[in-house]
Amino acid sequence: MTPAQRNSFGQPVGPTLRDWQGAPFPDVAVLQGRWCRLEPLLADHADELFDELCGPDDTSLWTYLPREMPLDRADFAQHVEARAEATDSVTVVVRDGSGVAAGMLSLMRIDQANGSVEVGWIVLGRRLQRTTAATEAQFLLARHVFSLGYRRYEWKCDALNEPSRRAAERLGFTYEGRFRNALVYKGRSRDTDWFAIVDREWPGLAASYVAWLDPGNHVDGKQLRSLGEIRAAG
Repeated sequence: MTPAQRNSFGQPVGPTLRDWQGAPFPDVAVLQGRWCRLEPLLADHADELFDELCGPDDTSLWTYLPREMPLDRADFAQHVEARAEATDSVTVVVRDGSGVAAGMLSLMRIDQANGSVEVGWIVLGRRLQRTTAATEAQFLLARHVFSLGYRRYEWKCDALNEPSRRAAERLGFTYEGRFRNALVYKGRSRDTDWFAIVDREWPGLAASYVAWLDPGNHVDGKQLRSLGEIRAAG
């Protein structure tokens, strides 16, 4: 923790941000990576995404999301259209290395005045889960946010969503605590776990991502060093 400065009363106060003027709204154009591509969600993506996210074996992908899985194309199309037209969030589609649109994630709870934004509403189809493309998608979006001057990048999840907790920790988010009885959704009580990356942590974390994503770290579809190992090595 940075040593606190003192005000005229001798009280400890946070660092002065003399030039801080807030951050711009984080609109996303196409973000092209080596392993995946992110593009703004459009209503036209609905049919393609439905096949990847709403199949008979995909119901569990929606367990910890605010709504149940749409059961037909019309319902899903309405869902996609609403998210595409939202003005308080930004949703992107993830295309894997084969060009298949197989996932979505959003920038939400956008606080421009304080430079804070959350990545959430993450739903990845089976072909994306535990892949290099999925990790790169998170890297590309985080890099975009910090390049705009944001100071804080948040990840929140149901405290019982162990895969989401593990993903946040693997990606370098710091656990900040649990908000008990934070929400009621789908008729259930939810404790919410909070994670975040702050701006001073991003340069070192970004370098770890770049090293992990390098093709030389992947042979025959297997990683030589894990992201955690690279982060620990500094």
